[in-house]
Amino acid sequence: MLEQELKKFLKDHKLVIFLCIGNVMRGDDAIGPILARKLKVIFKNQKDFIIINAETVPENYTGLIRKEEPSHIIFIDAVEMDMNPGEIKLIESNEIANYSISTHAMPISFMIKYIESFTDAKILLIGVQPKNIDLSNQVSDEVKNGVEELSRILKNNFNV
Repeated sequence: MLEQELKKFLKDHKLVIFLCIGNVMRGDDAIGPILARKLKVIFKNQKDFIIINAETVPENYTGLIRKEEPSHIIFIDAVEMDMNPGEIKLIESNEIANYSISTHAMPISFMIKYIESFTDAKILLIGVQPKNIDLSNQVSDEVKNGVEELSRILKNNFNV
């Protein structure tokens, strides 16, 4: 189901920006930076993908987003969704304000409204349910498995 939704979202993409968000000092919130490293390897020879490890400051990359004029923007972050740790969900841009994404200075919903003011790019958030976002550099096994699953889905979806 997740793969079909993603394929539908990315239909006719020209340039996709993956904006990977997270804090490596807050346990499972490290999802974004971990996935950014994996995606940079998976998509290293692809010209239609830009992988950004935005860590805790995704707002610092709005200038790059404006300059690159992507057709699609995918945010990847730990999101409290009342699911099992490591579970993945695609969240449409108009639904993002309904979810708790609390470890970043600017709410993603505000950033998306700003990005929508200067681009027609399709925007999506891929949320991974964290188990623990306390101060720690330990990522739970469940979330590690979720990250592996998501990287597999993305790799398969783009046939790389």
